[in-house]
Amino acid sequence: MAVRERGLDQIRAISIEEGFSQSAASVIFRMGQTVVHCSAMSEERVPPFVQDGKGWVTAEYAMLPASSGQRIQRARNGRVDGRSQEIQRLIGRSLRAVVDMGALGPRTIYLDCDVLSADGGTRCASICGAYIAFVLATRKLQDKGLVDAEKIMLDEVAAISVGIVDGQAMVDLAYEQDVRAEVDMNLVMTGKGNLIEVQGTGERSTFSIEQLQELIKLGQGGIEQILEATRTYLKRG
Repeated sequence: MAVRERGLDQIRAISIEEGFSQSAASVIFRMGQTVVHCSAMSEERVPPFVQDGKGWVTAEYAMLPASSGQRIQRARNGRVDGRSQEIQRLIGRSLRAVVDMGALGPRTIYLDCDVLSADGGTRCASICGAYIAFVLATRKLQDKGLVDAEKIMLDEVAAISVGIVDGQAMVDLAYEQDVRAEVDMNLVMTGKGNLIEVQGTGERSTFSIEQLQELIKLGQGGIEQILEATRTYLKRG
């Protein structure tokens, strides 16, 4: 979608639907032509470094071979490329920031994010979908009498890309905008408006503090739009 086809502060169309998995809480999260399948499974154990009866949240991310215009090679022998490793760590950090590990208890939630179609913002869509899948997983645990789902979540979380394209600040960059961006940034924020992570780069130019503040404000508005859709979906659940 070109810049002129939507407002600079308008995100692409979002849809959230039940995922493919029969054995995990899962959703298909769409933003424009970017589509990610996110699932959450629990295991009644934690890594050795987690103690005092607390839980853990971790994530894996992958782009399926046909998700892009050029075929993506599958990971072999457990080898994960640097980009995927960075993104899955980001997803894990983003969710852990809004989870009470004590309330989760001595169990691990595994988040698996698989990109079905990539048109920019796959890491952001993965965080948004992973959050929804995580909430649904805690509800399943509550149904089994294992947790109080309400106490686990400290806040909501969502992520969005922002950037400066053709000299204009805009939110939610599709691929054609991302490759032309002078400044490219990803924001992860809570529902209360607190920042979890800011990843920003001057791709083709520098940017000022004022432009940074403009991008963060623009991103906050986009994240609120995502969270509105998220809340609506979770209320139905």
